[in-house]
Amino acid sequence: MPSTEAPVVKDTRWRAYWVCVAVAAITIMDLTKVNVALPSIEEALGAGSTELQLLVSGFVLTFGLTLVPAGRLGDQGSRKVMFIVGLSLFTATSLLCAVAPTSGVLLVGRLLQGVAAGIQMPQVLGLVQQLFQGAERGAAFGLFGATIGIATAFGPTLGGLAIAIGGPEDGWRGIFWMNVPLALLAIVFAAWLLPGRPAGERARISLDPVGVVLFGIAVVCLMWPFLFTTGSPDDDPARWWTLVAFAAAAGAFVLWERRYAASGRAPLVPLDLFSRRSYRNGTMLATAYFAAMPSTFLLTNLFLQQGLGLAPVFAGMVTIGFALASAVTSWLGGRLVGRMGRVLVVGGLILLLLGFGLLVLVAIATPPGLTPWLMAGVMLIAGAGGGFVIAPNQVLALAEVPVDEGGLAGSVGQLGQRIGTAIGTAIALSLFYSTIFRVQGEEARIDVFHTAYAVGMAAVGALLLVALFIGLVDLRQRVQAASTRSAASSAESSAAESSRPKAG
Repeated sequence: MPSTEAPVVKDTRWRAYWVCVAVAAITIMDLTKVNVALPSIEEALGAGSTELQLLVSGFVLTFGLTLVPAGRLGDQGSRKVMFIVGLSLFTATSLLCAVAPTSGVLLVGRLLQGVAAGIQMPQVLGLVQQLFQGAERGAAFGLFGATIGIATAFGPTLGGLAIAIGGPEDGWRGIFWMNVPLALLAIVFAAWLLPGRPAGERARISLDPVGVVLFGIAVVCLMWPFLFTTGSPDDDPARWWTLVAFAAAAGAFVLWERRYAASGRAPLVPLDLFSRRSYRNGTMLATAYFAAMPSTFLLTNLFLQQGLGLAPVFAGMVTIGFALASAVTSWLGGRLVGRMGRVLVVGGLILLLLGFGLLVLVAIATPPGLTPWLMAGVMLIAGAGGGFVIAPNQVLALAEVPVDEGGLAGSVGQLGQRIGTAIGTAIALSLFYSTIFRVQGEEARIDVFHTAYAVGMAAVGALLLVALFIGLVDLRQRVQAASTRSAASSAESSAAESSRPKAG
């Protein structure tokens, strides 16, 4: 089935690509840089614990809710239009957050900002699919992974710098102000460079409203208990009942989507996407990976700030080594994945596990004065492994997906990542804080944080082992499939040879 978008002149493809990647970096950075500003927002606006939690978890929830419908609209209509709509809303909501007079206004702005992010991100992946094919696509996703890795790791540092420059009272506003000029500039370049629909071709929108409602209910019910798990004794155990509602809504969604597709209409999520082994395995691996990675950065930041007493800006700098190393190996991985395939991802996960094991060892076994420096050094090893996972896995997951479904496939993958992040963060944080809550008194404070960090990172290690297991299963399936194809090819050659008339 041909792409629904207009062709792109070759010389402008990379300029259009960098517009997409820059916006993706701004969006992902917004997920991480706000975390370090929560104490300042609490002090400046008198925000309560629930409001502070919603500033982070609410953004993730509305982001996840919007991804799939927006991806579908972009595939059926115009990715360029959806991209500019999302980016315009992101600009407006960033401005609203920057000038918010109360915590309530800030929360509304933050929730709408998540909607904006969910509109624009699927278009990024769909456009990359559209712009590049073959080896060039691997290189493009390699650079994409490098940029996202840098954005993820530098987010806390930028947030800390904004607070340091603006002061504890209003420094947090700079975190949102910096989005505005960058997003406005991106809108101009997007309108100029991104491909639109061919002239005269009309969009065919079929959104599946019942599917959208069932999908939304399922996502909210699944993410809700994890977004409100902190490890505090005050956590409401009744929140887990929403998982029962999730099971019911998910079952109804699958049945409806099958019925909707059987009627000849376009469902919200074509379930045959998951019949493609490469996409199914790649999406599951990415979900497990992103359940582990944001949790690692958050746990490390908490340990450095609360345990060792580092300022936010310095705590954020510890992850710079991860960002730089992952940027290099993401770029390299995008170029090597065509030759090495899933082996590259498996090797990256093993290196990442080694790096995080050393990170915990350094955190609990070195003098506090040296600990941040040594952790920053170990982050280089972990980052090198992480870069070999992100971009190559993205290439492998989308390799068999048609271009006209690129936005939808990317949005489902992004949703898996957001759900993974919510679940992984809930598990790691609850283990970290429950360890601290169990200890009374301050006499063994650093030892308590050593234990809490080790326990939380054990959960991270378990999630990465899940990702490694999926990678190994996928690798075995690929080897078996290649062997089957080789045997079939040999049999065909033998049959052809035997059918030829003998000479003489």
